[in-house]
Amino acid sequence: MSLSAIKVGEQRYRASYGRYLEDFVVGDIYEHRPGRTITDADNIQFSLMTMNAHPMHCDAQYAAKSEFGRLLVNSGLTLAIVLGMTVNDVSGKSPPISAGPRSS
Repeated sequence: MSLSAIKVGEQRYRASYGRYLEDFVVGDIYEHRPGRTITDADNIQFSLMTMNAHPMHCDAQYAAKSEFGRLLVNSGLTLAIVLGMTVNDVSGKSPPISAGPRSS
């Protein structure tokens, strides 16, 4: 996470998250901490919440008979967690997205 402190007054600092577009360099690798362990409960809940009831994600007995021998983590859950881990660092300084013109 790119966290820095900006002095805003005498003995007063404000945390600053994220990067600007100009801060990114092709080929850089960003590591985000802390890591996250995905449990079977996380996987089953996410799968059912997103209407993906495939037994490889939510039926341990079915999955045990597969070539993998256990439940498979829903790839949507993996993507959601990785995306969430990057927010403070990668998009912390991005401007808000306008929902269109405001009416008076």
